[in-house]
Amino acid sequence: MMVNSLSGRFLILTTVFVMLAEVLIFFPSVAGFREDYLQARLERAQLASLSVLADDMLDAELERELLANAGVFNVVLRRDDVRQLALSSPIPEPIHATYDLRDGTALSLVVDAVRTLADPENRIIRVIGAPVQQGGLLIEVTMEQGPLRTAMIDYGLRILAFSAVLSVVIATLLFIAVQRLLVRPIKGVVGHMQTYAEAPEDARRIITPEAHIREIREAEEALASMQTQLTTALRQKERLAQLGGAVAKVSHDLRNILTSAQLFADRLDGSEDPLVRRMAPKLVGSITRAVHLTESTLAFGRAEEPPPTLTRVKIASIVGDVIDSERLAAGEHDISFAEDIPAGLTIRADAEQVHRVILNLVRNARQAIIATGRPGEISVRATEDDAAWWIEVADTGPGLPPKARDHLFQPFQGGATKGGSGLGLAIAAELIRGHGGRLDLARTGPEGTAFTICLPKAEVVLAEAAE
Repeated sequence: MMVNSLSGRFLILTTVFVMLAEVLIFFPSVAGFREDYLQARLERAQLASLSVLADDMLDAELERELLANAGVFNVVLRRDDVRQLALSSPIPEPIHATYDLRDGTALSLVVDAVRTLADPENRIIRVIGAPVQQGGLLIEVTMEQGPLRTAMIDYGLRILAFSAVLSVVIATLLFIAVQRLLVRPIKGVVGHMQTYAEAPEDARRIITPEAHIREIREAEEALASMQTQLTTALRQKERLAQLGGAVAKVSHDLRNILTSAQLFADRLDGSEDPLVRRMAPKLVGSITRAVHLTESTLAFGRAEEPPPTLTRVKIASIVGDVIDSERLAAGEHDISFAEDIPAGLTIRADAEQVHRVILNLVRNARQAIIATGRPGEISVRATEDDAAWWIEVADTGPGLPPKARDHLFQPFQGGATKGGSGLGLAIAAELIRGHGGRLDLARTGPEGTAFTICLPKAEVVLAEAAE
């Protein structure tokens, strides 16, 4: 619809404003017309009175004809301070109002014109003015107001008709100008945006600023800058996606190779060579870290984690499986494991994903304690309240280093151990967010580290997180 378009609204506003201006001009124009009309009556009455002054023997019939031609009932002249009735005829009714044109202001003329238009009665009025050609001190006439009002209405209608035509012409010209100067360039910018949206990776579709209007050119320049940045980002994202695919393939093959190497390295523990027995643990540790890095890279390299399959599961069984596997992994290291979980505590979550999160946290704690060479303890406790289930994994390790605390949950930056990638915590945090919950660092320091898992009970939160 035209009303909803820029040019259509501009056309309507232009017409309204022009008509408003014409209305403001209308009343002064009508007031001026009324003054000219009355001045013309005074001049004609003065000419008629001059005929009487030239010949005092005019008969009554000729005097009535002179008054009729002048459009007045009588004419009074004041010459040399003497008031003289030059022409006269019977007045049908008393004089309703007197108007003196000699000292009328613009405002008073407009007010008198409005009063004349508002009064439909054909009343008798007296008009006083200055004679032309210095024909005396003043001239005074009485006349009917009806013909004056009729002439004013006719003049006003012609003014309004002319204003309407002028408004349409001006609005049409402005409409054409707006179409050419504003609407067409704006449509051009919109067209460039639509074309670019079809293939944002194509740099040839980036808009080239060429508008001559400063504001539109600034918009084009801003759009060109944004499109350039977006195209560069999309290209970089595509290259990173390709690189990620390549890394995933390499990590997959490398993991298989390292797994085989780990099996061979385990056999070196039985060698009688002292040098081999001394170097074998370091070799096994290096290969183990490399296998863990490739597995984490493969896990993080997925486009996205699948949404959790929410079921009722006992948290004690999940924690028990994690601690059993980590107790075996600890081997001869002096690490104790503690569980503080109510036997009947049931949570609503994805059992596999929660297992991965707790396993990651317990494994990180075990590796941190082993790295110190001192005994330590890892504890897992779970509670619940009206709003959520709470799981805490704590250890007595050395605490997180400053770099790990500054970049916690950021992949490839938040590693807590030397050689770590930080992918484990990033994946764990993502899995918990998928449940609508959060993974937080509760505390860390020389006394140890504790992470807290919050899983909400609210059905709405769980459903939205799953989606």
